[in-house]
Amino acid sequence: MLFHILRKKNGPKFCCLPPIGSPKPAYLGRMKTLRWMALLPFLLAGVCACDDFGLATDPQKEQGELRWTLDGSVFTKASNPEIPDTNDFLLTILDANGKTLYEGTYGDSPEHLTVDPGSYTVSVKSISFQAPAFSRPQYGDEQVVVIPAGEKVSVTLRCTLLNAGIKLNIASAFPVAFPDGVLFIKQDDTRLKYLYKETRIAYTKPGNASVILYNEGKDEILLTRKLEARQILNLGINVAATDGQSSVNVVLDTSKVWTDENFIIGGDNTPPDDGREPSAISVGDVSQHIDQKGVWVYGYIVGGDLSSNGKEVKTSEFTKATHLALADRSSITAKASCLAVELPKGKVRDALNLVDHPNLIGKRVYVKGDLVAGYFGTRGLKNTNDYVLKKTTE
Repeated sequence: MLFHILRKKNGPKFCCLPPIGSPKPAYLGRMKTLRWMALLPFLLAGVCACDDFGLATDPQKEQGELRWTLDGSVFTKASNPEIPDTNDFLLTILDANGKTLYEGTYGDSPEHLTVDPGSYTVSVKSISFQAPAFSRPQYGDEQVVVIPAGEKVSVTLRCTLLNAGIKLNIASAFPVAFPDGVLFIKQDDTRLKYLYKETRIAYTKPGNASVILYNEGKDEILLTRKLEARQILNLGINVAATDGQSSVNVVLDTSKVWTDENFIIGGDNTPPDDGREPSAISVGDVSQHIDQKGVWVYGYIVGGDLSSNGKEVKTSEFTKATHLALADRSSITAKASCLAVELPKGKVRDALNLVDHPNLIGKRVYVKGDLVAGYFGTRGLKNTNDYVLKKTTE
């Protein structure tokens, strides 16, 4: 980089180096410093481009995609008022360090999360449950999923009963023998009053639970059992007369009662005669049933006007009464994730079209028709000839 600047013709001679043997002028050190500063950006660029220095992009750090869905084959009977809508289930997603990536309802969750490679815990619960209570069955699931770099992974949550319960069958003679007595289900430091006429199941957490009789100012533990998840204990409560005195007689039904109130999605697609919602396949499963006819499908009404809004379904100010969009969750609006449902003229269109019924957005509905691979740029249900709107328990 050191060179002489040749003088112009008839001009002075300039040189960046002094004559050999002469003292170094003071400016020479400053010039060397300036030259190194001028070279610094080029040196740094070389360092950044060199893999040996470890500054290049690590392909192992490429992000992946996490998706989740509820397995429709384990939904409980829709007629059971104790089970909340699956859209209201509580969803939690944690990374390997326990950091919360999402916590809220299933229906409000995004369609997917873009995440770094690693392991993630996805859990869902129908309700929060802390102490013994009536009409509070808790369904849920928890799974750990590993996301490789650059890959899309979907986890399917299969909800089963997480808590346990006790059902008392109180004989008519018992209130006569203990008119002032009170029965309780006790777990830890919490107790639940079980009235003599009560017929519901008292749900508890898995673990030890006791049946207590409070009579004449004192507690008497009638029975203590360790309950497993999904176990419902049947207890007969009666009195036995011995020497003219009444004593409590507890009869334990040793057969474990399991709450197998599930129907199989995609099984018998005939609507029941009692007006309950039919068994059906979910919107997420329709790809496996394309070209099938007379199929019941369930999902949440998320929008309409599929021809007018690009990649998203329209969610308000509808102008088309001929179709609507269903999705697995009420929060989904991407057309590619929806099922386009044709509403032929007649009772189905009259009841479900969003021009006349915009309040149906977010409602769960069952529709029957023929599945096709393409309709308004997504999967479709044509020739829709029947429907059942999800009943509310309000």
